[in-house]
Amino acid sequence: MTPVAPGTTMAFAVVSPTLAASASQRPTGIPLSLRPGQAWVAGRPLSSPAAPAERARPARRQAAATMAAPDQAAAAAAAAAAEAAAADTHTPANGIPPPAEGLDWATLGFQFRPTNCYVRYTYRDGEWSSTPELVTEPYIKLHIGATALHYGASCFEGLKAFRAADGRVSLFRPDENAKRMASSAARLLIPEVPADLFLSAVKTAVRENIEFVPPYGTGGSLYVRPLLFGSGPKIGLSPADEFTFLVLVTPVGDYYAGGSAPVTAVVTTDYDRAAPRGVGHVKVAGNYAADLLPNTLAKRAGYPINLYVDAENQRSVEEFGTSNFVGIRGNTYVTPNSPSVLPSVTNKTLATLAVDAGMVVERRPVDIEEVGEFDEVAACGTAVVITAVTRIVYKDKVIVVGKEVGADPEVVGPRFAALYKQVRGIQCGELPDVHGWCFDVYE
Repeated sequence: MTPVAPGTTMAFAVVSPTLAASASQRPTGIPLSLRPGQAWVAGRPLSSPAAPAERARPARRQAAATMAAPDQAAAAAAAAAAEAAAADTHTPANGIPPPAEGLDWATLGFQFRPTNCYVRYTYRDGEWSSTPELVTEPYIKLHIGATALHYGASCFEGLKAFRAADGRVSLFRPDENAKRMASSAARLLIPEVPADLFLSAVKTAVRENIEFVPPYGTGGSLYVRPLLFGSGPKIGLSPADEFTFLVLVTPVGDYYAGGSAPVTAVVTTDYDRAAPRGVGHVKVAGNYAADLLPNTLAKRAGYPINLYVDAENQRSVEEFGTSNFVGIRGNTYVTPNSPSVLPSVTNKTLATLAVDAGMVVERRPVDIEEVGEFDEVAACGTAVVITAVTRIVYKDKVIVVGKEVGADPEVVGPRFAALYKQVRGIQCGELPDVHGWCFDVYE
């Protein structure tokens, strides 16, 4: 299917029969949807509103052509739009379309669900394409010699968009994800995605799938996955001549089925997450492929997450399989400073809030035996924010976190519970965003 660039004017577009009436059934004068698969509400396309200063402009995704004569079409379209607007009691005053109906937002889980489209840019001849493509089919046509397939030339990011009580939709700290993707790209000799292009792409992806942002109060969010990879062919080991940057989105709930309940982790000693001076500090696809086997073995043994220690001595804590390690000891927030650990945006967020709360932040080596002396331990990352870890199985022993302060291993500790509540409050617009972390997708 040919992708559609934003702003494109079409005389006709095919619309999914499961989401909209056919052209022959639709009332004369209603503009045809520009994008296949577009959802319809109250007889009109569920299209994104303009930015605050542009709300009076027509929606970009409606086609210019209608099925009537020009003058009659304009009058009919205006009348139909007014009628549809009067009938639509779901869209809030700010013009942002509400969540789609028919999804059980409370039981989303953390899995891929189809949405309207993904955003794609292509790098050729030394530059990125100037406008994004909106691709409606969830597939990629890729050359069999692509370096992503043969040499793992692929990196990605993960961030979320949240709906506030007033309907506003914001991305949380996408500027930090742009910086981290640039670091990953440099390590793999992939052209950097400029920060402004990255921000534009993630905002576009959210706006074009705005109805899939879960309702405020459900605990859900729209997970945003930017992906950058070598799409040009090379048989010898060398960087590709073509690269693809895309952004997909999907609505999600809790990453772990247990939600905020504390978990028991197991230390992986038969496998290493990353080698010293390797690629552990960047978010490349191969790091996660290497974790598939140990992660799966841990789950089969009954542990929802696994913890890695350093490759050389197997003593210094590095990070959990998909999350950073953070701990609290007294009034100190501690996280490992290993060069093999991925810099977590969530960890940075928590550390900043810990300082705001009067805590001391230490980035230093953490010996596995010291873990039992912590008051609280957690895994932190985009998918979970915080998952409390109250027991860690290390070889033939079980380390109980918080034992020295009489903590209940079945309850999330008070410090991390407070930090979690603060992060979620900022993300959902319930608390002041004093650090400027939330980016409105319509601004």
